[in-house]
Amino acid sequence: MEFIQQLVNGLSLGSVYALIALGYTMVYGIIKLINFAHGEVYMLGAFIGYFVINTFQLSFFPALLVSMLACAAIGVIIEFLAYRPLRNSTRIAALITAIGVSFLLQNLMIYFVKSDRRAFPQIIRNQNYDLKLFTISKIELLILSTAVILMILLQLVVKYTKMGKAMRAVSVDADAAQLMGINVNRTISFTFAIGSALAGAGGVLIGLYYNSIDPMMGVAPGLKAFIAAVLGGIGIIPGAALGGFTIGVVETIVSALGYTAYKDAVVYAILIIILLIRPSGLLGKNVKEKV
Repeated sequence: MEFIQQLVNGLSLGSVYALIALGYTMVYGIIKLINFAHGEVYMLGAFIGYFVINTFQLSFFPALLVSMLACAAIGVIIEFLAYRPLRNSTRIAALITAIGVSFLLQNLMIYFVKSDRRAFPQIIRNQNYDLKLFTISKIELLILSTAVILMILLQLVVKYTKMGKAMRAVSVDADAAQLMGINVNRTISFTFAIGSALAGAGGVLIGLYYNSIDPMMGVAPGLKAFIAAVLGGIGIIPGAALGGFTIGVVETIVSALGYTAYKDAVVYAILIIILLIRPSGLLGKNVKEKV
């Protein structure tokens, strides 16, 4: 009984990690860049949700949509200003830039909204549903269902739309895709937009879940989502979802066993173990790079 309860709690938390991890994995799959500013986009999503709810008195779903659209625009701007000029540079240059963008967004938010924690408006009246084997709250149910719906929609976009086919073509060979008439820049911008929108949704959901947001809230979940992407197989969309759910469940079970202080250490240990045993991730294939 207790194990099933913790599993449900872990899946709720893991669904948010999965949403953030999808952004990491999509960007890496397209341009082989680890966008370490992605956690800050998630943080911005939470703050945008906070401001539109308080300012315009929006309900949950309109606020979620506004936050996703705003974060999509932010993702496109970051790609255009910070990453596109470095497209042909070394990977280390792009990685350092990503870390720089991350610090820039953190400090801009601290400057404008201060570093204090804020209570996220509770626009959903919470209640618990007792389903005999486990209890689930209305907010947990909302988080889980919203995240799953967004992941299914993403999979449909990637598999069955023209832009999704372009994304898959660019991820395989950008030069060949360009020769076939695909607009590579627009495809990469679209990838950043989709990934950032999902991160923005994750920010609103986690704000609702924990009832607390602050400018540094993207650091730990951003790292954990990156670990989730690596665990599932970075560059593989179902792998990011699997990794996110796995990290959420592991973290919740470790906390339930009374080792809350060590839950982050356990997650980072998983990263080390997976890199040693299976660097390509759970769903990844080992591909030898030619020198």
